[in-house]
Amino acid sequence: MIRSLGDGIWVLDHDFKMMGIPIGTRATVIRLGDGGLFLHAPGPLSLESIDAINALGPVRCIVAPNDFHHLYLEESHRAWPNADVYVSAGLPTKRPELTYAHVLGDEVPAAWAGDLEQVWMRGAPKVNEVVFFHPRSRTLILTDLAFNVTGSVPFLLRVFILINGVVGRLAISRLMKAMYRDRGSARPGAEKILAWDFDRITLCHGDVIESGAKVLLAPELARFLDS
Repeated sequence: MIRSLGDGIWVLDHDFKMMGIPIGTRATVIRLGDGGLFLHAPGPLSLESIDAINALGPVRCIVAPNDFHHLYLEESHRAWPNADVYVSAGLPTKRPELTYAHVLGDEVPAAWAGDLEQVWMRGAPKVNEVVFFHPRSRTLILTDLAFNVTGSVPFLLRVFILINGVVGRLAISRLMKAMYRDRGSARPGAEKILAWDFDRITLCHGDVIESGAKVLLAPELARFLDS
C-alpha cells in the first residue's frame, strides 16, 4: 500500500476519479528531522493506510499543496488531529471553514525548515501550487504542474491525456497551461525549481520518475514559459 523510495520518503497511491475519469492520485510522505512526518496531498484513507503511515512516525504536517488537492484534508486532520495543516493561497477563500490552517507561500515554515525547500508557482490564481524539494533524497514534489502518464490506461483516461497533450511522457497539460495566464509571474518559480539539484520527481498523476527527472522537466518548463 505504501512504497518506500528510500532516504526517508514514501508514496501512497490512491484510486481517484475526476468527472468519471480514473485519473488516480498520490500522496507523498517525508520523514522530517525530528522524526515526524510531512504528508503531501493526502488522498482517501483506509484503516490500512492510516496504520501504514503511523508505522513510519507521527504525522506532524498535513499539506494541501494547491487549490485543487483539498478534498481529503479534513479526513486526514480527523485521523491526525495533532498535526498542523498547511494550505495553498486560494484555499482560505475556497474553504473558509479551514480557519485552523496555515497558508503556504515562498517562505519555508519552521516545521520543515532544514528538511524541505519550496516555491509558490505564481501566475495561476486558481491553482496556487507550491512545489517542494527534498534535498536529502534529491526529490522534487509536484502536484498538478506536470503529469507523467505512461503505459496502458483506461479508455477515458487515455482520451483525457490525449486532449491534454500528456501522453506517455512528463508534460504540463494544456489545461494547466491555460490556467497560467501570467507566464512572467511563473518564471521566477520555474527558475528556482531548475536551480534545485533534483533527480527524482513524485507527482500526483502518473508514474514517479526515479532518475534523470531534471533533464526531462527542464525543456518542458522552458516550452511552457515561452508559449
